[in-house]
Amino acid sequence: MSPGSYFPPPVKAVELPESHGDGVRILGVPTVAGRTAQTVVARRLEQKVEPIFHPDSYGCRPGRSALDAVAACRRRCWNYDWVIDLDIQKFFGSVPWELVVRAVAAHTDQPWVVLYVTRWLQAPLQLPDGTLQQRDRGTPQGSAVSPVLANLFMHYGFDRWMAGRCPTVQFERYADDAVVRCVSERQADMLVKAIAGRMAEVGLRLHPAKTRIVYCKDANRRGGHEHTSFTFLGFTSRARAARNKNGQTFTAFLPAISKDALNKTSGAVRRWRLHHWTGLSLAELASWVNPIVRGWMQYYGAFYRSGLYPLLRRINAYLVRWLREKFKRLRPFNKAKACWQRITRQDPSAFAHWAWVVWF
Repeated sequence: MSPGSYFPPPVKAVELPESHGDGVRILGVPTVAGRTAQTVVARRLEQKVEPIFHPDSYGCRPGRSALDAVAACRRRCWNYDWVIDLDIQKFFGSVPWELVVRAVAAHTDQPWVVLYVTRWLQAPLQLPDGTLQQRDRGTPQGSAVSPVLANLFMHYGFDRWMAGRCPTVQFERYADDAVVRCVSERQADMLVKAIAGRMAEVGLRLHPAKTRIVYCKDANRRGGHEHTSFTFLGFTSRARAARNKNGQTFTAFLPAISKDALNKTSGAVRRWRLHHWTGLSLAELASWVNPIVRGWMQYYGAFYRSGLYPLLRRINAYLVRWLREKFKRLRPFNKAKACWQRITRQDPSAFAHWAWVVWF
Protein backbone atom coordinates (compact mmCIF):
# COMPACT_ATOMS: atom_id res chain seq x y z
CA MET A 1 0.00 0.00 0.00
CA SER A 2 2.81 2.43 0.77
CA PRO A 3 3.75 2.98 -2.94
CA GLY A 4 0.17 4.12 -3.60
CA SER A 5 -0.55 1.51 -6.29
CA TYR A 6 -3.73 0.13 -4.69
CA PHE A 7 -7.00 1.42 -6.15
CA PRO A 8 -10.15 0.41 -4.27
CA PRO A 9 -12.98 -1.08 -6.36
CA PRO A 10 -16.58 0.18 -6.11
CA VAL A 11 -18.36 -0.40 -2.80
CA LYS A 12 -21.43 -2.62 -2.82
CA ALA A 13 -24.49 -0.68 -1.67
CA VAL A 14 -26.97 -2.46 0.62
CA GLU A 15 -30.18 -0.64 1.49
CA LEU A 16 -31.59 -1.05 4.99
CA PRO A 17 -34.83 0.54 6.26
CA GLU A 18 -34.43 3.27 8.84
CA SER A 19 -35.51 2.32 12.35
CA HIS A 20 -38.08 5.14 12.36
CA GLY A 21 -39.53 4.06 9.04
CA ASP A 22 -38.68 7.22 7.08
CA GLY A 23 -36.59 6.03 4.15
CA VAL A 24 -33.52 3.83 3.90
CA ARG A 25 -29.88 4.08 4.84
CA ILE A 26 -27.05 2.80 2.69
CA LEU A 27 -24.45 0.36 3.95
CA GLY A 28 -21.25 0.24 1.91
CA VAL A 29 -19.83 -3.30 1.84
CA PRO A 30 -16.20 -3.33 0.63
CA THR A 31 -14.38 -6.29 -0.89
CA VAL A 32 -12.24 -8.54 1.32
CA ALA A 33 -9.07 -6.84 0.10
CA GLY A 34 -10.65 -3.45 0.63
CA ARG A 35 -11.69 -4.28 4.20
CA THR A 36 -8.18 -5.53 4.96
CA ALA A 37 -6.62 -2.34 3.62
CA GLN A 38 -9.12 -0.18 5.51
CA THR A 39 -8.38 -2.02 8.74
CA VAL A 40 -4.67 -1.24 8.33
CA VAL A 41 -5.39 2.48 7.94
CA ALA A 42 -8.02 2.51 10.69
CA ARG A 43 -5.55 1.05 13.20
CA ARG A 44 -2.88 3.58 12.21
CA LEU A 45 -5.33 6.44 12.69
CA GLU A 46 -6.72 5.11 15.97
CA GLN A 47 -3.27 5.12 17.53
CA LYS A 48 -2.91 8.80 16.67
CA VAL A 49 -6.38 10.17 17.41
CA GLU A 50 -7.63 8.06 20.32
CA PRO A 51 -5.72 10.11 22.95
CA ILE A 52 -7.30 13.38 21.78
CA PHE A 53 -10.93 12.23 21.71
CA HIS A 54 -13.38 13.68 24.21
CA PRO A 55 -14.17 11.51 27.27
CA ASP A 56 -17.90 11.74 26.46
CA SER A 57 -17.41 10.23 23.00
CA TYR A 58 -18.29 6.51 23.17
CA GLY A 59 -18.80 5.29 19.61
CA CYS A 60 -16.48 2.60 18.24
CA ARG A 61 -13.69 3.31 20.69
CA PRO A 62 -11.53 0.76 22.54
CA GLY A 63 -12.82 -0.01 26.02
CA ARG A 64 -16.08 1.89 25.45
CA SER A 65 -19.50 0.69 24.43
CA ALA A 66 -23.04 1.83 23.79
CA LEU A 67 -24.02 0.58 27.26
CA ASP A 68 -21.38 2.86 28.78
CA ALA A 69 -22.99 5.79 26.98
CA VAL A 70 -26.48 4.81 28.17
CA ALA A 71 -25.20 4.38 31.74
CA ALA A 72 -23.72 7.89 31.71
CA CYS A 73 -26.92 9.22 30.16
CA ARG A 74 -29.07 7.59 32.88
CA ARG A 75 -26.87 8.92 35.70
CA ARG A 76 -26.83 12.47 34.39
CA CYS A 77 -30.58 12.55 33.78
CA TRP A 78 -31.01 12.40 37.56
CA ASN A 79 -29.00 15.62 37.94
CA TYR A 80 -30.24 17.70 34.99
CA ASP A 81 -33.87 18.61 34.32
CA TRP A 82 -33.52 19.25 30.59
CA VAL A 83 -31.81 17.46 27.71
CA ILE A 84 -31.45 18.04 24.00
CA ASP A 85 -31.99 14.90 21.94
CA LEU A 86 -29.81 15.59 18.88
CA ASP A 87 -30.32 13.89 15.55
CA ILE A 88 -28.10 14.74 12.58
CA GLN A 89 -29.94 14.22 9.32
CA LYS A 90 -28.24 11.64 7.06
CA PHE A 91 -24.90 12.06 8.77
CA PHE A 92 -22.97 9.33 6.94
CA GLY A 93 -24.30 10.50 3.59
CA SER A 94 -23.58 14.20 4.18
CA VAL A 95 -20.06 14.42 5.65
CA PRO A 96 -17.95 16.81 3.50
CA TRP A 97 -14.88 15.06 2.14
CA GLU A 98 -12.63 18.10 2.33
CA LEU A 99 -13.02 18.44 6.10
CA VAL A 100 -12.50 14.71 6.66
CA VAL A 101 -9.28 14.67 4.63
CA ARG A 102 -7.99 17.80 6.40
CA ALA A 103 -8.62 16.18 9.79
CA VAL A 104 -6.83 12.99 8.74
CA ALA A 105 -3.87 14.93 7.33
CA ALA A 106 -3.51 16.78 10.64
CA HIS A 107 -2.98 13.50 12.50
CA THR A 108 -0.68 11.46 10.28
CA ASP A 109 2.73 11.92 8.72
CA GLN A 110 2.11 9.10 6.22
CA PRO A 111 1.04 10.49 2.80
CA TRP A 112 -0.33 7.11 1.74
CA VAL A 113 -2.86 7.16 4.60
CA VAL A 114 -4.31 10.45 3.32
CA LEU A 115 -4.19 9.11 -0.24
CA TYR A 116 -6.19 5.99 0.53
CA VAL A 117 -8.72 7.78 2.71
CA THR A 118 -9.36 10.11 -0.23
CA ARG A 119 -9.72 7.19 -2.64
CA TRP A 120 -12.13 5.33 -0.34
CA LEU A 121 -14.27 8.41 0.07
CA GLN A 122 -14.42 8.88 -3.69
CA ALA A 123 -15.09 5.22 -4.53
CA PRO A 124 -18.47 4.86 -6.29
CA LEU A 125 -21.35 2.83 -4.91
CA GLN A 126 -22.42 -0.25 -6.82
CA LEU A 127 -26.21 -0.38 -6.62
CA PRO A 128 -28.16 -3.68 -6.48
CA ASP A 129 -28.89 -3.46 -10.23
CA GLY A 130 -25.15 -3.23 -10.99
CA THR A 131 -25.02 0.46 -11.90
CA LEU A 132 -22.40 2.71 -10.36
CA GLN A 133 -23.37 5.82 -8.43
CA GLN A 134 -20.81 8.58 -8.11
CA ARG A 135 -20.81 10.57 -4.88
CA ASP A 136 -19.51 13.98 -3.86
CA ARG A 137 -19.78 13.65 -0.06
CA GLY A 138 -20.39 11.12 2.71
CA THR A 139 -18.71 7.97 3.99
CA PRO A 140 -20.92 4.88 3.71
CA GLN A 141 -21.50 2.88 6.86
CA GLY A 142 -20.11 -0.65 6.85
CA SER A 143 -16.47 0.05 6.04
CA ALA A 144 -13.70 -0.62 8.54
CA VAL A 145 -12.36 2.92 8.36
CA SER A 146 -15.70 4.74 8.49
CA PRO A 147 -16.09 4.70 12.33
CA VAL A 148 -12.75 6.36 13.00
CA LEU A 149 -13.36 8.92 10.24
CA ALA A 150 -16.79 9.71 11.68
CA ASN A 151 -15.37 10.08 15.19
CA LEU A 152 -12.56 12.30 13.95
CA PHE A 153 -14.98 14.51 12.04
CA MET A 154 -17.37 14.81 15.00
CA HIS A 155 -14.44 15.49 17.34
CA TYR A 156 -13.73 18.73 15.50
CA GLY A 157 -17.27 19.37 14.32
CA PHE A 158 -19.00 18.91 17.69
CA ASP A 159 -16.96 17.70 20.69
CA ARG A 160 -14.16 20.23 20.54
CA TRP A 161 -16.58 23.02 19.65
CA MET A 162 -18.76 22.16 22.67
CA ALA A 163 -15.72 22.07 24.96
CA GLY A 164 -14.70 25.55 23.82
CA ARG A 165 -18.14 27.14 23.49
CA CYS A 166 -19.89 25.52 26.49
CA PRO A 167 -17.21 23.96 28.73
CA THR A 168 -19.63 23.28 31.60
CA VAL A 169 -22.25 21.52 29.45
CA GLN A 170 -22.14 17.72 29.59
CA PHE A 171 -23.14 15.41 26.76
CA GLU A 172 -22.95 11.81 25.62
CA ARG A 173 -22.17 11.08 21.98
CA TYR A 174 -22.12 7.78 20.15
CA ALA A 175 -21.13 8.34 16.49
CA ASP A 176 -23.78 10.81 15.22
CA ASP A 177 -26.23 10.32 18.13
CA ALA A 178 -25.89 12.72 21.05
CA VAL A 179 -27.71 13.84 24.19
CA VAL A 180 -26.83 17.25 25.64
CA ARG A 181 -27.54 18.33 29.27
CA CYS A 182 -29.14 21.65 30.14
CA VAL A 183 -30.10 23.31 33.42
CA SER A 184 -33.11 25.16 32.00
CA GLU A 185 -35.43 25.24 29.01
CA ARG A 186 -34.06 28.64 28.07
CA GLN A 187 -30.52 27.30 27.94
CA ALA A 188 -31.74 24.36 25.86
CA ASP A 189 -33.44 26.68 23.36
CA MET A 190 -30.29 28.77 22.97
CA LEU A 191 -28.05 25.74 22.68
CA VAL A 192 -30.17 24.04 20.02
CA LYS A 193 -29.85 27.12 17.82
CA ALA A 194 -26.11 27.34 18.44
CA ILE A 195 -25.56 23.66 17.63
CA ALA A 196 -27.69 23.95 14.49
CA GLY A 197 -25.50 26.84 13.39
CA ARG A 198 -22.36 24.83 14.08
CA MET A 199 -23.63 21.84 12.11
CA ALA A 200 -24.37 24.14 9.18
CA GLU A 201 -20.79 25.42 9.33
CA VAL A 202 -19.43 21.88 8.87
CA GLY A 203 -21.92 20.89 6.16
CA LEU A 204 -24.44 19.01 8.28
CA ARG A 205 -28.04 19.62 9.32
CA LEU A 206 -30.02 18.78 12.45
CA HIS A 207 -33.15 16.78 11.72
CA PRO A 208 -36.01 19.26 12.27
CA ALA A 209 -38.48 16.66 13.56
CA LYS A 210 -36.20 14.35 15.55
CA THR A 211 -34.10 16.97 17.36
CA ARG A 212 -36.10 17.80 20.48
CA ILE A 213 -35.87 19.46 23.87
CA VAL A 214 -36.99 17.02 26.56
CA TYR A 215 -38.02 17.58 30.17
CA CYS A 216 -36.86 14.79 32.52
CA LYS A 217 -40.11 14.43 34.43
CA ASP A 218 -40.25 12.20 37.50
CA ALA A 219 -41.50 12.17 41.10
CA ASN A 220 -39.39 15.21 42.04
CA ARG A 221 -39.78 17.09 38.76
CA ARG A 222 -43.49 17.61 38.21
CA GLY A 223 -43.47 20.34 35.60
CA GLY A 224 -45.04 20.00 32.17
CA HIS A 225 -43.59 19.99 28.66
CA GLU A 226 -44.45 18.72 25.20
CA HIS A 227 -41.69 16.08 25.29
CA THR A 228 -40.94 14.04 28.43
CA SER A 229 -39.05 11.12 26.89
CA PHE A 230 -36.26 10.48 24.39
CA THR A 231 -34.62 7.48 22.73
CA PHE A 232 -30.86 6.95 22.72
CA LEU A 233 -29.10 3.85 21.36
CA GLY A 234 -32.22 1.68 21.50
CA PHE A 235 -33.30 2.77 25.00
CA THR A 236 -36.19 5.12 25.73
CA SER A 237 -35.70 7.22 28.87
CA ARG A 238 -38.88 8.40 30.59
CA ALA A 239 -40.67 8.34 33.95
CA ARG A 240 -40.91 4.75 35.21
CA ALA A 241 -41.81 2.96 38.43
CA ALA A 242 -38.79 2.09 40.57
CA ARG A 243 -38.04 0.86 44.08
CA ASN A 244 -35.61 2.25 46.60
CA LYS A 245 -33.44 0.18 48.94
CA ASN A 246 -36.31 0.01 51.44
CA GLY A 247 -38.68 -1.52 48.88
CA GLN A 248 -40.75 1.63 48.49
CA THR A 249 -42.07 2.44 45.03
CA PHE A 250 -41.41 5.82 43.44
CA THR A 251 -41.18 7.36 39.96
CA ALA A 252 -37.75 7.82 38.42
CA PHE A 253 -36.47 8.88 35.00
CA LEU A 254 -34.99 5.64 33.64
CA PRO A 255 -34.04 3.99 30.32
CA ALA A 256 -35.57 0.76 29.04
CA ILE A 257 -35.76 -0.97 25.68
CA SER A 258 -37.45 1.33 23.18
CA LYS A 259 -40.70 0.54 21.40
CA ASP A 260 -38.90 0.38 18.04
CA ALA A 261 -36.28 -2.03 19.39
CA LEU A 262 -38.97 -4.17 21.02
CA ASN A 263 -40.94 -4.31 17.77
CA LYS A 264 -37.80 -5.19 15.83
CA THR A 265 -36.82 -8.06 18.13
CA SER A 266 -40.42 -9.27 18.34
CA GLY A 267 -40.56 -9.31 14.54
CA ALA A 268 -37.41 -11.43 14.48
CA VAL A 269 -38.98 -13.93 16.90
CA ARG A 270 -42.13 -14.07 14.79
CA ARG A 271 -40.10 -14.78 11.64
CA TRP A 272 -38.38 -17.71 13.37
CA ARG A 273 -41.71 -19.60 13.45
CA LEU A 274 -40.38 -21.77 16.23
CA HIS A 275 -43.58 -23.79 16.53
CA HIS A 276 -42.89 -25.32 13.10
CA TRP A 277 -39.41 -26.59 14.00
CA THR A 278 -40.78 -29.94 15.11
CA GLY A 279 -37.93 -31.85 13.52
CA LEU A 280 -35.52 -30.57 16.20
CA SER A 281 -35.16 -31.64 19.80
CA LEU A 282 -35.58 -29.15 22.62
CA ALA A 283 -31.79 -29.07 23.14
CA GLU A 284 -31.18 -28.37 19.44
CA LEU A 285 -33.78 -25.62 19.53
CA ALA A 286 -32.10 -24.08 22.57
CA SER A 287 -28.63 -24.19 20.97
CA TRP A 288 -29.95 -22.10 18.06
CA VAL A 289 -32.07 -19.65 20.04
CA ASN A 290 -29.86 -19.03 23.08
CA PRO A 291 -26.97 -17.05 21.50
CA ILE A 292 -29.38 -14.54 19.94
CA VAL A 293 -31.61 -14.15 22.99
CA ARG A 294 -28.62 -13.95 25.32
CA GLY A 295 -27.30 -11.03 23.26
CA TRP A 296 -30.64 -9.23 23.58
CA MET A 297 -30.65 -9.84 27.32
CA GLN A 298 -27.09 -8.59 27.79
CA TYR A 299 -27.82 -5.37 25.87
CA TYR A 300 -31.48 -4.45 26.30
CA GLY A 301 -31.73 -6.06 29.71
CA ALA A 302 -28.82 -4.05 31.11
CA PHE A 303 -31.28 -1.34 32.23
CA TYR A 304 -34.82 -1.91 33.48
CA ARG A 305 -34.88 -5.54 32.44
CA SER A 306 -38.64 -5.88 32.97
CA GLY A 307 -39.11 -3.93 29.74
CA LEU A 308 -37.77 -7.03 27.95
CA TYR A 309 -40.17 -9.45 29.67
CA PRO A 310 -42.95 -9.25 27.03
CA LEU A 311 -40.48 -10.40 24.38
CA LEU A 312 -39.20 -13.27 26.51
CA ARG A 313 -42.74 -14.39 27.37
CA ARG A 314 -43.52 -14.38 23.67
CA ILE A 315 -40.64 -16.77 23.03
CA ASN A 316 -42.06 -19.04 25.72
CA ALA A 317 -45.47 -18.93 24.05
CA TYR A 318 -43.89 -20.12 20.81
CA LEU A 319 -42.09 -22.90 22.67
CA VAL A 320 -45.37 -24.10 24.18
CA ARG A 321 -46.88 -24.12 20.70
CA TRP A 322 -43.83 -26.14 19.58
CA LEU A 323 -44.56 -28.73 22.28
CA ARG A 324 -48.18 -29.03 21.20
CA GLU A 325 -47.21 -29.35 17.53
CA LYS A 326 -44.46 -31.91 18.14
CA PHE A 327 -46.34 -34.22 20.53
CA LYS A 328 -49.95 -35.13 19.82
CA ARG A 329 -50.59 -36.12 23.43
CA LEU A 330 -49.82 -32.53 24.45
CA ARG A 331 -52.42 -30.93 22.16
CA PRO A 332 -54.74 -30.23 25.13
CA PHE A 333 -53.53 -27.04 26.76
CA ASN A 334 -53.60 -28.36 30.32
CA LYS A 335 -51.35 -31.28 29.38
CA ALA A 336 -48.96 -28.94 27.57
CA LYS A 337 -48.90 -26.67 30.61
CA ALA A 338 -48.07 -29.58 32.92
CA CYS A 339 -45.28 -30.69 30.58
CA TRP A 340 -43.95 -27.13 30.48
CA GLN A 341 -43.86 -26.97 34.27
CA ARG A 342 -41.98 -30.25 34.44
CA ILE A 343 -39.38 -29.22 31.83
CA THR A 344 -38.69 -25.81 33.38
CA ARG A 345 -38.38 -27.39 36.82
CA GLN A 346 -36.06 -30.21 35.75
CA ASP A 347 -33.82 -28.16 33.44
CA PRO A 348 -34.20 -24.45 34.33
CA SER A 349 -31.08 -23.45 32.39
CA ALA A 350 -32.05 -25.04 29.07
CA PHE A 351 -32.97 -21.64 27.61
CA ALA A 352 -31.04 -18.51 28.54
CA HIS A 353 -34.13 -16.37 29.08
CA TRP A 354 -35.58 -18.80 31.65
CA ALA A 355 -33.26 -17.17 34.17
CA TRP A 356 -35.59 -14.15 33.97
CA VAL A 357 -38.95 -15.36 32.63
CA VAL A 358 -40.29 -18.91 32.89
CA TRP A 359 -43.98 -18.40 32.17
CA PHE A 360 -45.68 -17.34 28.96
